[in-house]
Amino acid sequence: MSAASSNLDRLRTNDLELGVTEALQRRATRHVVAPKPVSQRKLNFEHARPRWLRECMAEATGVFFYVFPGIASVAAFTINGSSPLGVTAFGSIFQIGWAFALGISFAIITCAPVSGGHFNPAITIALAVWQGFPINKVPRYIVSQIFGAFVAGLMVMGMYWTQIQEMKAALQREGKSLVANGAPASILCSFPNPDQTNLGYVFMIEFFVDSFIAIVIWACIDPSNPFVTPAAAPFVIGLAYAAMIWGFAGITISTNLARDLGTRIVAAIFFGRGAFTYMLYSPIAILTSVPATIFATAYYEFLMRDSLMIITKGHAVHESGEEGLRRHLTKTGTLDEDKG
Repeated sequence: MSAASSNLDRLRTNDLELGVTEALQRRATRHVVAPKPVSQRKLNFEHARPRWLRECMAEATGVFFYVFPGIASVAAFTINGSSPLGVTAFGSIFQIGWAFALGISFAIITCAPVSGGHFNPAITIALAVWQGFPINKVPRYIVSQIFGAFVAGLMVMGMYWTQIQEMKAALQREGKSLVANGAPASILCSFPNPDQTNLGYVFMIEFFVDSFIAIVIWACIDPSNPFVTPAAAPFVIGLAYAAMIWGFAGITISTNLARDLGTRIVAAIFFGRGAFTYMLYSPIAILTSVPATIFATAYYEFLMRDSLMIITKGHAVHESGEEGLRRHLTKTGTLDEDKG
């Protein structure tokens, strides 16, 4: 019996191996096997990595994480919905909304610690306008975001290749277009319904949807907002996207320049240049999010932002330091109010 006990101690069968169990270290009494020491070689390698490359790859990967599950869900919905039996059990607008929402949440959790988690050219531009994000980083962030969506489009095309080819052949036999809402190209990027001939109306739908999402994002990254913790922000932002998909996907929305342009390029490669010319819609899908996001973030900055609260919480400083803050508080009477 003592030998068996000694053997158990030697094997340390009560240990937990590295992995998700590391998250339990502060909540569990069981021992977690320590990771191996960090080698100097690894530290040297990580120090030598270009910062710009890490940021660009994080943005590309984040957009991939966001777009890949979203358009895969669209593929399941579109392909099964077009089957002769009309099978739609494999997809719905509700499912698509959740796929994009969770994809966005996973993207922020996975990649935001490296790049800041923009994943949208409009957000990158807005951060440069309002929050001092370096202008010289904007172009490479945007190119990286578009590249991430492009790779996601290629991956979904490859994984659904057989089913898409069958759908393509069936539509060609019937003399129908491959580029339209409900056609194979719409798996990758959005197209208006045939009755949406008023592009001004389509633009306004896109503008207000993108503005809604931008305000939610700006509220989530506002350090003075007591209702959104850092841990909750990824899911709140994801749900904002999902809510707009649930409400307006049926009347055509895009929501993100990178998500649309990256996958639209893939659609053009496989289904022809109609992906960019169909109903003259692509400029609306690609570009609207930029002015909409600038408008929405300006609305938040001018009407809702409380910079004094951000300073008092320690998340920012006055441009003239403590003396400048004291002068402001004296001038506005805030110090007198506090004394009273």
